Amino acid sequence: MSINIAVVGATGNVGREMLNILSDKNYDVKNIFAVASERSAGSTLEYGNTELTVEAIDKFDISKVQIALFSAGSDVSKEWAPKFGEKNCVVIDNSSQFRMDDDIPLIVPEVNPEAIQNFKNKNIIANPNCSTIQLVVALKPLHEISKIKKVIVSTYQSVSGAGKAAMDELFDQTKNVFSDQIKDNINFTKPIAFNVIPHIGDFVDGGYTKEEIKMREETNKILDKHIQFSATCVRVPVFIGHAEAVNVEFENKVSVDEARNAIKNASGCSLLDERKDGGYVTPKECAGSDDTYVSRIREDSAVSNALSLWVVSDNLRKGAALNAVQIAEEIVKNHFQYLIK
Repeated sequence: MSINIAVVGATGNVGREMLNILSDKNYDVKNIFAVASERSAGSTLEYGNTELTVEAIDKFDISKVQIALFSAGSDVSKEWAPKFGEKNCVVIDNSSQFRMDDDIPLIVPEVNPEAIQNFKNKNIIANPNCSTIQLVVALKPLHEISKIKKVIVSTYQSVSGAGKAAMDELFDQTKNVFSDQIKDNINFTKPIAFNVIPHIGDFVDGGYTKEEIKMREETNKILDKHIQFSATCVRVPVFIGHAEAVNVEFENKVSVDEARNAIKNASGCSLLDERKDGGYVTPKECAGSDDTYVSRIREDSAVSNALSLWVVSDNLRKGAALNAVQIAEEIVKNHFQYLIK
């Protein structure tokens, strides 16, 4: 990349993963800066074989960087992303703050890279919700065969999507079950250990949650505004990796073989669809991987011109950090002169 990059929210789950990806893939980054709150300032983070000293965002010199990867929550993004943008730094924001702003592109590089050029409106690009990203990566090659009319999805979302404290709560509750200790539910509405919770995000009118509405609105913005969409989002006692059971109705019939071939050849997708024991991918196997995995492709027995499938991905990588880094790659590749002007 040969540019300077700041990771804002570098001490969080996704921020750390962003640093790992930038280091592991040997991107040509001239300088990397770890930025977080005043509370974390002065602490150190590993970056490859070196260490980075965390800088406080309110004291950080924005002019030092051309790209900033934000993963510090909506409040921080709302206050600071426009300030970075005004200083000619392109912000790639992982929060929900800007996703539905008409002037800000919402990008999954394998799906709608052509929309990236609109970043110059505000120097901000939005990174979609983790569950949306893996879904549209799997849907895009199918949508190119025949237009998708309707999507019904049930998600099985790992606790890492709710942050490090949520992962700690699952660990503690699991451990305490065996010692007969009861701990309060802090990050979830009910116990998460040995349980599933059909509730992610606040409830809104109509009985859906904000997470479910996000998936619908983001899929419409990224893939096709005409797709009818319904989601049920469920938190499950898994540390890393989101899974989705997806039903897709098309305008015209799409055979299982057509779907398999399209997914097998699609960027960012891996197909493992064998009709035998273990012939599918689970969250455990996808952790640490960059791809979106698709399994269990079959014709829907109740709806004409419809398929059912199983989609799994690492929510911290492709669902957040990796997608942001891939967007940065696209910016550098196609808009380098804008960055260094």
